[in-house]
Amino acid sequence: MKTGASPSIDRIELMQTFVRIVEAGSLSAAAVQLGTTQPTVSRRLQTLERLLGLRLLQRSTHGMMLTSDGERCYAHAKELGETWDAMEADLRGAHDEPRGTLRVLVPHAFGQDQMMAPLTDYLRRYPEASVEWLLQDRHADFIAEGLDCAIQVGAVNDPDVVAILLAEVPRIVVAAPSLLPDDAPPDEITTLERLPWVALNMYYRNEVVLTRGADGLSHRFPIRPRMSTDSLYALRAAMLDGVGAGITSAWVVADDLRQGRLRHVAPQWRAASLPVYLIYPYARYYPAKLRAFIDMMRAAMPTMAGVAPAVPS
Repeated sequence: MKTGASPSIDRIELMQTFVRIVEAGSLSAAAVQLGTTQPTVSRRLQTLERLLGLRLLQRSTHGMMLTSDGERCYAHAKELGETWDAMEADLRGAHDEPRGTLRVLVPHAFGQDQMMAPLTDYLRRYPEASVEWLLQDRHADFIAEGLDCAIQVGAVNDPDVVAILLAEVPRIVVAAPSLLPDDAPPDEITTLERLPWVALNMYYRNEVVLTRGADGLSHRFPIRPRMSTDSLYALRAAMLDGVGAGITSAWVVADDLRQGRLRHVAPQWRAASLPVYLIYPYARYYPAKLRAFIDMMRAAMPTMAGVAPAVPS
């Protein structure tokens, strides 16, 4: 400790702020993630540098860079923060009340539809917790964005995260009734090859691969999509307008099928179901707000309409 330092200074907070600055990439981004202002973050950084008597960051119009002292400080601060969190959790007990803000990245369509019920249940059950619900169809950058966890639809290839398989999303082929020829039986796979197509480009672009449920027979054929998109809702709208047939998550079009606005084409055939994972970074300590969210998602996800329990591979 440097002599003359004010005893009121929260050194843990200064270290946590420094870690967040480094991982967020800027003072302004760190301020957003910490729920404070950029001047406050800047003051904390200056206080930490003054206490240590070191320059930790080099700042210019092109951005910022850690000094060699800053790199060492970051490593120590990161370890100190994890140790502090683990100590706090141990002293409070494993079943402390979830509190604070949980930052969750979720797929756009899934996050504003199917997942809203368990989210509101979480908020009702834990009044001391709040959630920042980020709707984005992309992979999570946990460090830069200060995320606690993410819901990912599709395979997880990142070795640095814990991935919990929650459920699977069945995918079916649907088309507007006006698109189907009167003389073509909609149950036949060959009907599909003659139709115009729209594509959800995250999962298929130029080729369709389907499997028959009765015997596992696979069938594939090329397509030239009239339209491709990364939005489930845009895909649904195009299919409703008769632009083309498409493969979609069954829950998205459940009402359309019941009302006859869309038809399930070749129902014996399906595209591969998409796995739904809850992912989060490996850490020495996981706060109660995250542990409670994980438990709730594991219980709620397999029971959602249009979602099937996961079948481990």
